[in-house]
Amino acid sequence: MKPTVRMLLWSMIALLATASAGQKVKVGYDKETDFSKFKTYAWAEPAMPVQMPLLFEAVVARVNVELQSKGLTKVPAGGDLTLMPSGGVGFGIAGEASTPFNPTYSGPPPSLNATMWTGASGPSNAGVYVAEGTLVLTFVDRITNKVVWSGSVKQNLDMQQKTKSLELADKAVIKLLKRYPGKK
Repeated sequence: MKPTVRMLLWSMIALLATASAGQKVKVGYDKETDFSKFKTYAWAEPAMPVQMPLLFEAVVARVNVELQSKGLTKVPAGGDLTLMPSGGVGFGIAGEASTPFNPTYSGPPPSLNATMWTGASGPSNAGVYVAEGTLVLTFVDRITNKVVWSGSVKQNLDMQQKTKSLELADKAVIKLLKRYPGKK
């Protein structure tokens, strides 16, 4: 292989590795919803036991701080919005879906109209084997029982360095909720 081709190949590999290291955020929201009417929110409980309680509690705490900074108040139940968390940590090729846990939500499943959403993007084709944490937050209007906002963030984590993983998860939640509620 010629030196210039080899150098180009190594440059492309380095670029892919760098691109796969950051957080990947996807957000969609109902463009017809007036988000100013929402003042309170309540968490739905995960359907399956949380596998990493410290990480889960850190994420929940950061979500609460970010939503309170946006003027929302957490209530034990019956909020204007029901916040449904899902996600998990999986090990595999970066860009593949991690093993999710599904939230428990009382009542009929929320309706979703895909034609009202924004922020779609294609899948990643990075091929690095990593521990990848995925968080999906879905906001359901309690009155209409419709999904009004949904966002996901993926972050590569080093499970051997718990403090660093908690910091990365914190930054990922901040980055995700900067995009709540969306732009008119």
